[in-house]
Amino acid sequence: MIIDSHVHLWKTQHGRVDGRPVFSLGGGKSDFGGEVRQMTPPYMLNGENTAEMLIANMDYAGVCAAVVTQEEIDGNQDAYLLAAKEKYPARLQICSLYEEGRPFTLDGFDGVKLCAGRFPTQDLTKHAAVFEAANNAGKFVFVELADGDRQTGSLAELIQQFPDLRIAIGHFGMVTRDGWHEQIRLARAKNVRVESGGITWLFHREFYPYPSAIRAVKEAAEICGMDKLMWGSDYPRTMTAITYRMSFDFVQKTNALTEAEKAAFLFQNAASFFGFTGLKEPVHIRNMVED
Repeated sequence: MIIDSHVHLWKTQHGRVDGRPVFSLGGGKSDFGGEVRQMTPPYMLNGENTAEMLIANMDYAGVCAAVVTQEEIDGNQDAYLLAAKEKYPARLQICSLYEEGRPFTLDGFDGVKLCAGRFPTQDLTKHAAVFEAANNAGKFVFVELADGDRQTGSLAELIQQFPDLRIAIGHFGMVTRDGWHEQIRLARAKNVRVESGGITWLFHREFYPYPSAIRAVKEAAEICGMDKLMWGSDYPRTMTAITYRMSFDFVQKTNALTEAEKAAFLFQNAASFFGFTGLKEPVHIRNMVED
């Protein structure tokens, strides 16, 4: 049983990076603030990154559920994610997008996403209203921080202010950047977790099977406990380099983690934190290269 704690979906990409537009060019390519980048696998021909394609990938890889987060570089996808959740209510949890200075909603969503490292106002206590709203509504906050410890102090204040609020820290604390341990230490608080979406991107130069990523998981577990760590893929951007299954089978195949640690990291911790219930493992269908 596997839960992916970090995926993206969009119908039409219409985001911004550093004030410049991000939009699809077709064939998986996007104009990324004036630079052409291979944003998604080339078979995503028309620029749509749909729920149907995600579910097909999940079924093939054996992933039973996923948490759909958002990114400012893709543009606000609230409407599309509500439609995706309506179609796949048992398998998807979804985040609305909070953007500084703009209205946000929690209605119909399981949580709210903050691309905090991109905020003009970096002090997260200045954004306390969204944390309070999520706390009062019983929703979770998914936050991606600026590198290192630049925002950990202000987030620590909010964790103390809202001790019962579920908070997930993204991108494994930006593990390849100086000061990443400070983000991991925040997960010592009872309702804070760390998810690993993008860890294969961050260790891309090393590439599969990512031994340094495994060492980082063990190092983080020593800081906050294995029960605070959750696997995520950062689908579909990381699929420009690897297959969806490769984004987690390096964890399954390592001898550096026990089977209990793997089960906690890949499934149990996310199931508990996000509240997934009644999930079924997708049926494996033998592919054309298997004996």
